[in-house]
Amino acid sequence: VTFHIEPYKNRDDKSMYQNVKYIIDKYGNHPAFYRYKTKNGNALPMFYIYDSYITASQKWANLLTSSGSQSIRNSPYDALFIALLVDKKHRYGILRGGFDGIYTYFATNGFTYGSSFENWANIKYFCDQFDLMFIPSVGPGYIDTSIRPWNSQNTRNRVNGKYYETALRAALQAHPSIISITSFNEWHEGTQIERAVPKRTSNIVYLDYRPHKPSLYLELTRKWSEKYRKERAIYALGHQELSTQPVS
Repeated sequence: VTFHIEPYKNRDDKSMYQNVKYIIDKYGNHPAFYRYKTKNGNALPMFYIYDSYITASQKWANLLTSSGSQSIRNSPYDALFIALLVDKKHRYGILRGGFDGIYTYFATNGFTYGSSFENWANIKYFCDQFDLMFIPSVGPGYIDTSIRPWNSQNTRNRVNGKYYETALRAALQAHPSIISITSFNEWHEGTQIERAVPKRTSNIVYLDYRPHKPSLYLELTRKWSEKYRKERAIYALGHQELSTQPVS
């Protein structure tokens, strides 16, 4: 389990310091608390910061750079902080803020710069230049018109699993640090990957996975997770070989 911290009133460097301290003090020793092993060998907690761009980069720098007034770096509460990239212009604010990486969150290809598959190679290149993690986010499809009738332009048909596989393939091609799956039991947004059977109420027909089995998206997730695990081992080894080459 890791934490996805959404905006709240007066979210800033000081409140975030207290949030992180509380979370690590309370849950940090729990066996289910996720830690990511960095290339330095440290196993650090990870925090995804949703809508990070609405807070000034200087505020984040106070928390996330070693010289910041609320610095969390090199302390018992140090962690990996992952910023949301929506617009291309957010990249340098993320860098100035001292973040450790970028994620894209949205399951709708083309909705934002960050969530567009065609931009992932460029985002990865940017991340590599500045030693940031790149975490593209994928989803099985998207449809939220039952709660946002005006948003039909962001509907993405599942195409019997093909949309999900296209997203996963695009993510793998970017050689990311991690792939995140944007899914929750939010059937009104159509991002579920759980087992699903036909269901209707008086005014809503929920999408199911017919003609496939109820477990289709869990099986696709397993298939692509295995593929990613194998490919990641190969390109991580290649990167290690490159980084250990002698230079003259």
